[in-house]
Amino acid sequence: METWDKSIPGNSRDVTNEYKGTTAVNLLRDTILNHYGVSAVPCAGTYPSSVPQILVPRAEFEDAGWLMKGVGARLAAEWGVDETTLGRQYAVLACFALDGEYLLVRCDIPLDDPSFPSLSKKHSPAFRFERQIMSLMGLTPTGHSHSDLRPWIKHEDWPADAWPLRKSYDAARRMPRADGEYSWVRTEGEGVYEIPVGPVHAGIIEPGHFRFQAMGEDILNLEERLGYTHKGIEKRFEQLSWVDGARLAGRVSGDSTVAHALTYCRAVEELSGTSVPPRAAWLRAIMLEWERIANHLGDVGAIANDVGFAFILYQFMRLKEQLLRVNQRLFGHRYLMDRIVPGGISVDLPPDGAAIIEEKLANLQMEFERIVAIYDRNASLDDRLRSTGILTTEAARELGTVGYVARASGQRLDCRIQTPFCPYDRIPPRMVVLNSCDVHARSWVRVEEIRDSIRLIRELLASLPSGETLASPEEVPADRSTLAVVEGWRGEIVYWLQSGLRGEINRCAIRDPSSVNWLALEQAVHDNIVPDFPVCNKSFNQSYSGHDL
Repeated sequence: METWDKSIPGNSRDVTNEYKGTTAVNLLRDTILNHYGVSAVPCAGTYPSSVPQILVPRAEFEDAGWLMKGVGARLAAEWGVDETTLGRQYAVLACFALDGEYLLVRCDIPLDDPSFPSLSKKHSPAFRFERQIMSLMGLTPTGHSHSDLRPWIKHEDWPADAWPLRKSYDAARRMPRADGEYSWVRTEGEGVYEIPVGPVHAGIIEPGHFRFQAMGEDILNLEERLGYTHKGIEKRFEQLSWVDGARLAGRVSGDSTVAHALTYCRAVEELSGTSVPPRAAWLRAIMLEWERIANHLGDVGAIANDVGFAFILYQFMRLKEQLLRVNQRLFGHRYLMDRIVPGGISVDLPPDGAAIIEEKLANLQMEFERIVAIYDRNASLDDRLRSTGILTTEAARELGTVGYVARASGQRLDCRIQTPFCPYDRIPPRMVVLNSCDVHARSWVRVEEIRDSIRLIRELLASLPSGETLASPEEVPADRSTLAVVEGWRGEIVYWLQSGLRGEINRCAIRDPSSVNWLALEQAVHDNIVPDFPVCNKSFNQSYSGHDL
């Protein structure tokens, strides 16, 4: 890895000019450099200039996290990487975000001592990021919050020494089963009892185990146990070509296929220096907003259904089904799988496609507003949603929430606005931020985003360029890495890609919005009654599959 060190004579290049960062990222970078001096090294050369990366001594990794917290940075993601095939050792990277800009802080970890200082005492999202790093990479966080090193994602029937994200692990061999038992958090006292829910649920949702401690109807504590849909996706990336990786990315979370595939492809395109044709960039944005509308419709309907107002669910699911049929008619797939590929899109909009979309938007908008008026004027619905499942602004910030969960709790976070890419840099969305922090706010943010996505699609269609929709991807150089973010319908999606010595995929680290927002659900149900949990849960509507990977 090429680095530079300002202590070496003549090695005084201006890193500020080397990166495209503005005030926020310069503040993050300079905070660390000024504190550590020559012991912190900006890693340039092997890393794209849009996302600066700083190497700090392992012993100082936690201190770097404290410095980032001090300037208001959010821990967006944290992951481990095995670089032994690159002639190096292990490493842990933490991605910090401030005002839509990102900085990677890295510490290298020797093979004979696979441990690193925990960030969890200052950054709550690290609580589970680091349990997952330990479970899948075998890198132990020292000083972890509450000394909680229970496996995460990795279930109790895995062998203790099975670390599938290490290069030495043979993914082709069947993993033997071991005996084990998960240690749940317990609450004791007179009148306290437990309610286990799941992991198998009624309906067709994915599996997840929720364990409540309650007194009467009042919820005292909720602990989640996820990982039941772990599929080894990050390991599987290492066996695929860059082009085939886009197909896998689109299957990380089936209701976010556009957003995940787009994030992956943007990272590949930056690594390879591939320029996407303007028409493809516009159509990608149209697909992304279409996916946002469809899923928000389903969510608002499901929230109403969970408090007994099934009429809203039936009507919004009917509208959602119409959108999915338009996808099938125009692009050949209801959920647009495999339509976003490195270099552009695989299926162009047909000649009459714009007219079909315009007609559907007109009908959608008319019916949507009629149904929303019924939703908004229903007193019993209002009574169940307002002041239920409150996630305070302070808690939302501390837990690092993203997407509609964050915006419903007063957080101004939207990658489309703060980290814009074409065409969002020309046709910006409108950010909707509410401060009541409850189920109603999380539902109403979706209502407003549906309205704005309709506007965005119309403006995108009106300015849709002509021309090609797919550029041939360039070769990915060896030993390169980059970070890409996209605002999916649930919120910020993060992909970090690293190439190996032959230009192959060495590591694909993924952080779905659910990885941070699931934490917030556990806090939002406090001071609520057990019957309100379903609607609290639905107002978050996080992905099991996207979290478990």
